[in-house]
Formats: sequence, C-alpha cells, structure tokens
Amino acid sequence: MSIKVLIVDDSAVVRQVLSQVFTEASGIEVMDVANDPYMAMDKMKLHWPDVVVLDVEMPRMDGITFLKQLMASRPTPVVICSSLTQKGTDISMQAMAAGAVEVIAKPVSGVKGFLEDSASQLVMAVRSAAAARMNRVRVMPSASYGAGSGNPLETRPKLSADAILAAPTGSNVFATTERIIAIGTSTGGTQALETVLTVLPRTCPGLAIVQHMPEKFTRSFAERLNSLSQIEVKEASNGDRILPGRALIAPGGKHMMVKRSGAFYQVEVVDGPLVSRHKPSVDVLFRSAAKFAGKNALGIIMTGMGDDGAKGLKEMHDCGAKTIAQDEESCVVFGMPKEAIKLGAADEVMALEMIAKAICR
Repeated sequence: MSIKVLIVDDSAVVRQVLSQVFTEASGIEVMDVANDPYMAMDKMKLHWPDVVVLDVEMPRMDGITFLKQLMASRPTPVVICSSLTQKGTDISMQAMAAGAVEVIAKPVSGVKGFLEDSASQLVMAVRSAAAARMNRVRVMPSASYGAGSGNPLETRPKLSADAILAAPTGSNVFATTERIIAIGTSTGGTQALETVLTVLPRTCPGLAIVQHMPEKFTRSFAERLNSLSQIEVKEASNGDRILPGRALIAPGGKHMMVKRSGAFYQVEVVDGPLVSRHKPSVDVLFRSAAKFAGKNALGIIMTGMGDDGAKGLKEMHDCGAKTIAQDEESCVVFGMPKEAIKLGAADEVMALEMIAKAICR
C-alpha cells in the first residue's frame, strides 16, 4: 500500500516540486495538493491522507490553527515544511507542539533547488511520519515538540561512527563518582524528552542528548525545554561541561561527543559526514560515551525510526555502562529501541514514564 500524501502550501513552486519528489519515490502517492487549509479541509472530506505535508505561514488560516483542528478531530501524521528564519523556526516549534511528528527546514530563497536537492530527506520524513503511532503523540499545553528528521540522505553511503571516532577497545575507564547520561532519540523524541527532562531535579546527573532535528531548530527547542524544567537545558557549544542538573542538546547539523577533561566530562561539537544518515548521530554520541565514560555512564535510546544509536548503545553496554531502551508501548515509532534490543544492547526495557526515575536512581 502506498503512503497517500496531501501537500498544503501557498507556494505553487513548492507544491509542484514536492509533488514531483514524492511521485518519483516508491511507495508514496500524492493524493492531492492545496494552497491553504480551507482547500485542504474540502479535499480531506473526500479522501483522507496518510500524511500531511504542511507549511505554517499561509493566508486565510495559518498552519498551526489547521493542525490543532486536525489533531482534535482526527489525529494524522503531519510533516512541517517551514522556513529557516527565526520567526519561521519559532512558529514551526509551536506547530510541533500542536502534534506534528516531523520537521523539514526550507530556506527563504532558493526553495526550488533546495527541495530538489533534499528529495531523499523529504521522502524519509514522510515515511517516518507514516510509521508514527498517533495514539502516542500527545498535544501538551506546555508546548511540547513533535520530532526531527535529521538529514537521512539515502543516496549517500551509510557511514558508521568510524567516520568520526575510532571504536572503543574495551572497558578501560576508571570508575569515578562523576556520572553522566547519554540519550538518543528521533521521531516522537522531542515530546519524550519533555516528559523526561521536565520532571528531573537539579541534583540529577549531567545529560548529553542527541535529538534528530534540523539546524537552527535545536536552539529554540532547548530554550523552550529550559523554560519548562528545573534543570538547565541548552543547545551545546564546543567545550561545554556536562554538569549535574544540566542537559546539553546537540546542535542540528553537528555531531556531539562526550570527552574526558581531567576529573570532569565535557562535550566536543564537530562537523563531519552523516553517520547512520544523520547529523547529529546518536551512534557518535554513544560511542564517545562508551570510549571516554564507560561504566560511569548510563545510555538511553528512545522513540525513533531507523537504527541510529543501536550499535552505539551496544558499545556502551560492552564497556560497562548501564543501558535502557524505551518500550514499544510508549514509543511513537518503535524503530531505534527495537534495533538496540535485537542487538542485546539494553540492560532494561522500560516505559517512558519510568525513565526519569531511572536517571535519578
């Protein structure tokens, strides 16, 4: 069965290019296009799509209002395709708070070329959204977010974490009183992270987090979580220390690694190729935690499509770290945790609601 897509965008160029991209992809069918939400609602009365690709700034009705109505009446996977301006990013964050499960960042100018060059990313975002379990997508009054698509370009070779960091050679890290948490997640993960981070006390261990999300979106995401949490949440900068009561979120478009600095841990933010078709990559974060923290770390893999992080969590496990995978019932997409469990990487499998307690424990 093909994934039926409805494209809602006021730009004729965007509608045309997106239609071409999805039509050429196997397993995806463009059900229809609409230039605003009113037209979209008329078309949806006749045929209901599997996925809606939605702009947020449109005439007559904005995308957020339309999304809220959609989620209230019949929750449907939505991919936000929004501009990279600060205003566009903030609005897209609000749209994801209303229940969208994927986000694609498009530039203000040169949109046609961007969409054509990013065909694989767009196709992967739609496939990821179609796999979402909408009964697990919660619209939270405190403004949670949906998910990030990363940049999974299928046409490029799928590189491992070897492209960034050599594999650990074994559990050769001395145990210390300094504990760190490494978390990796993707589709549905921003809501999951809000569930976890907003209940953590300031005394919790420091956290390093990779959430698949485009460049410029991670800062707004971190700022919002910071406003809702007791702990400090910030987009990571190179050299930031991993401190108790602080969560560092890898910036979109960069890899983030845990490094040992004397008696403390800090993060290193670097550029480089896509790993497991993502940047940031969970595998890179987890491998670094295995190599430089070992038994002093706890690794957690949560909801998301694909397998990024599964091998890295196994490396953490093999180097003495405690490891956790989110269970199927509480995942929006049981992809990444499922692959980790298959590898024997997870010491425990638990519901989302139990993960914060495990961090504190």
